[in-house]
Amino acid sequence: MSAASPGRLAGRLALVTGASRGLGAAAALAFAREGAHVVAVARTVGGLEELDDRIRAVGGEATLVPLDVTDGPGIDRLGQALYERFGRLDVLLGNSAILGVLSPIGHIDPEMFEKVMATNVTANWRLIRSLDPLLRRSDAGRAIFVTSGVSRRAIAYWSAYAASKAALDMLVTTYAAEVAHTAVRVNLYNPGPMRTGMRAQAFPGEPEEQQVPPEAHGEALVRLAMPACTMTGQWVAGDEALAAPGRPDA
Repeated sequence: MSAASPGRLAGRLALVTGASRGLGAAAALAFAREGAHVVAVARTVGGLEELDDRIRAVGGEATLVPLDVTDGPGIDRLGQALYERFGRLDVLLGNSAILGVLSPIGHIDPEMFEKVMATNVTANWRLIRSLDPLLRRSDAGRAIFVTSGVSRRAIAYWSAYAASKAALDMLVTTYAAEVAHTAVRVNLYNPGPMRTGMRAQAFPGEPEEQQVPPEAHGEALVRLAMPACTMTGQWVAGDEALAAPGRPDA
């Protein structure tokens, strides 16, 4: 990125959850490369510090927030801190998620089921609840939430994860409808199979060379985060975005 090209997200403030690894880290780095100040949220301090090193290496800036997204009051405190320091939020990427277990419905431990819902659904509701006022203070607030193809089809043994993503889809599209007459735009992004720890957990024997690296989705996520992105309430398929990178600008 040359001095004459400050980046498509120059001056923007972007918060990314699950930022210490996988798609979250890839998105945070892509946002930083395009000039955004990244607020990186994750449980793992070491992972956040590694991300910070990578962001600094490309000339970017980050604020590291060690936080479990299931800590609702912690999310509220984060919102207050962002308001006091920045007064707004331009981009929210709700990426944190867990797979739980692949098991017959009746065999799932209640605590595990509740943990999947707390991480994949309730945490994103808390993010919306706390950060929506900050997104509305932006001239072009953009919210992106990571979903999955299993939210749209029934696959045996995937009940907890699939149900959580289906609930997330409805939560996010409802939010999009509620802010339709504001400057906020809200979309879902399904990256599809990726080379991540979650994919390895679900498909332990799958060759890595058959998997798309998370970094491949950086461009599509940048486009969804840009003020120029006007679409809202959409379910964006990652394979389509990779094949036609202009799609999220439509």
